[in-house]
Amino acid sequence: MPLPAIIIPLGRVLLASLFILGGINKIVNYDATLAMMAGGGLEPATILLPLTILLELGGGLVVASGHRFSIYVALILAVFTIATNIIFHAFWTMTGPEAALQLSLFFKNISIAGALVYVAGMTAKGEAQRGSVAG
Repeated sequence: MPLPAIIIPLGRVLLASLFILGGINKIVNYDATLAMMAGGGLEPATILLPLTILLELGGGLVVASGHRFSIYVALILAVFTIATNIIFHAFWTMTGPEAALQLSLFFKNISIAGALVYVAGMTAKGEAQRGSVAG
């Protein structure tokens, strides 16, 4: 099996694992996550949390699978990552070591969003080459 045939699916699975495990963690720690979301002003948390779990767990599984819908799901997860990043890692409102930590976490998440956009682009390219998606 050629190396890219192994590396590309492995990369998708590794990237998607962040979302899959995040969704599972939110299920396992449902009440604490609900309180954190509500405390962060994300209301109605009782509706947003199940939607977040569905997006992270379901979306992560779709991206990991490499299904052609992963093009769109990866882009949705990228937007989700950037949006939650702005809410939870507002380094510009902080000073000192906490600001430095949040800055690092913020740009880690920007990199993850970039990887998701890349996965969407590579999946679209592969689909276009197979004639499944106009590209």
